[in-house]
Amino acid sequence: MAAVVDARAEMPAALREMAMGAGIPVFSAAVVRKAIGYSGVTGVEIVDRAGGVTKLACDVVAMSGGWNPAVHLTSHLDGRPVWDEKILAFVAGEKLPAGMQVVGAAAGVGINENIAPLWEVAGAGKKFVDFQNDVTADDVRLAKQEGFVAVEHLKRYTTLGMATDQGKTANVNGLALMAAATGKGISETGTTRFRPPYTPVAIGALAGAHRGKHFKPTRKTPTHDWAAGKGAIFVETGLWLRAQYFPKPGEDWLAAASREVAAVRGGVGFCDVTTLGKIDIFGPDAAKFLECVYANSWTNLPVGRARYGLMLREDGFVMDDGTTARLGEAHFLMTTTTANAAKVFQHLEFCHQWLWPALRVSMISVTDQWAQIAVAGPCARKTLAKIVDAPFDISNEAFPYMAAGALTVCGGVKARLFRLSFSGELAYEIAVPARFGHALAEALMAAGREFGIVPYGTEALGVMRIEKGHPAGNELNGQTTAHDLGFAKLLSRKKDFVGRAMAARPALCDPARPALVGLKPVESSDRLRAGSHLLPVGAEAVAANDAGYVTSAAYSPTLGHWIALALLANGPARMGEQIRVYDPVRNGDVLAEVVAPVFYDPEGQKLHA
Repeated sequence: MAAVVDARAEMPAALREMAMGAGIPVFSAAVVRKAIGYSGVTGVEIVDRAGGVTKLACDVVAMSGGWNPAVHLTSHLDGRPVWDEKILAFVAGEKLPAGMQVVGAAAGVGINENIAPLWEVAGAGKKFVDFQNDVTADDVRLAKQEGFVAVEHLKRYTTLGMATDQGKTANVNGLALMAAATGKGISETGTTRFRPPYTPVAIGALAGAHRGKHFKPTRKTPTHDWAAGKGAIFVETGLWLRAQYFPKPGEDWLAAASREVAAVRGGVGFCDVTTLGKIDIFGPDAAKFLECVYANSWTNLPVGRARYGLMLREDGFVMDDGTTARLGEAHFLMTTTTANAAKVFQHLEFCHQWLWPALRVSMISVTDQWAQIAVAGPCARKTLAKIVDAPFDISNEAFPYMAAGALTVCGGVKARLFRLSFSGELAYEIAVPARFGHALAEALMAAGREFGIVPYGTEALGVMRIEKGHPAGNELNGQTTAHDLGFAKLLSRKKDFVGRAMAARPALCDPARPALVGLKPVESSDRLRAGSHLLPVGAEAVAANDAGYVTSAAYSPTLGHWIALALLANGPARMGEQIRVYDPVRNGDVLAEVVAPVFYDPEGQKLHA
């Protein structure tokens, strides 16, 4: 049965007429004293002010307790609501957050005044105040008895107003009961600070599209659309999508990558390397800070030059490597590996804030601000010369290997140029503001057309770095030391740096540790695979005989056979020795010769050309 129960002595005429017109009984000056039912509402007990009791059958009880101004946003920004006795509600106080104005109902305007409050139904049994957290009037009084009279204490002791409505349906009644229990007014008792969200938000809305492939954002390089237009196949590297290779009709990945490598070795190619972490480091103590975080020296690096840097963890193992260029007396640009960009930045912030807070240095990640493209090959200089604005000179004499500087390209676009080589060829890395990445790719294609320029992807990039013996993510796996990778000479003996003491532990300098070597198959037609185990020739394939493993492998179109980098126990002392490369997962079992990890141009003549 439907009915309207109104606690007011005089029910508004319009509401009474509406109810009576619909045939709904009206009870004025009455309250619902009790809801009847065990597992659900089956009825109510209504009592009027004369004490008369009426029982009605029903299956739901809906309540309305008037209106409260929506002052929650002011509270989120540290505003303090104040009690307005005329409307029996909290309104925004005079001290408002900067730049905020409050109007309408939030300011107490347009709300009925002179309302008769009903904080509690006398004589009822269990009287609920907060219907989401089942807080009762007796719970509020118990909080007062236990000494939790401050509103924030009351909230946490009883959970009053802690539900998703953040007190919108319960706070005023609960605070009024505490005011009555302590003999204070509601204004003196105060109210709690509301937390967002102000309105209930569905869990599905919070989850949004963050499912499956959308769980983490996909980052695209500035040349992504350009590469997609050239038919690139993409691969995920961290959160980035990078062009893996650019196949021509009928080519698989190996054929495409081999063609791209051959084009770079014989002419010129370019690759988007924007994904490398880029961190600008400024301040009078920037060089001193680099001395602390890198294992090698930096204060003697001249302006306009770059240097390879090795970074250790506190336990002495290698964290990351990369090049850092000195663009000004107090300005350095550090590059990191793609996978470790965020980790290195966090490490730098930790070192500055906790280990060396007195150093006058600041840093910011600029990875997304610059599109950076590597241009490599014997014709790289000739290609770049067509887009570099005069009078900047990129000749070998004016801009030698490991040089760095600012310039303009393509008629005035600001750029940075670095004479770096990951491929082992004459190479440069050119950086322009990210919005010019697409245009730079087009300009390079046009400038290098007569030299047979090609874009190349991560597959060709990986092949060339293995040919050149450069350690990368597979070798910088958190378990290798500077000695393992052949970088022991980079560990300065003239200064302190993160990881210095721990890197000197005997176990980390033991020559018997697995160290970086190169492998080439005894039979040139045999394939080497990353992950294969290394065993002495003739030894049983058991863990006790395991001497290391292959970290990276690739088919070298330059050499005409497969090659690999590996970590082999006592590796540098085993040059020329044959080793068994055992891969039971893919049925591989071949012999390889242990060689130096640099397969291509070991004297470095090409990159210095």
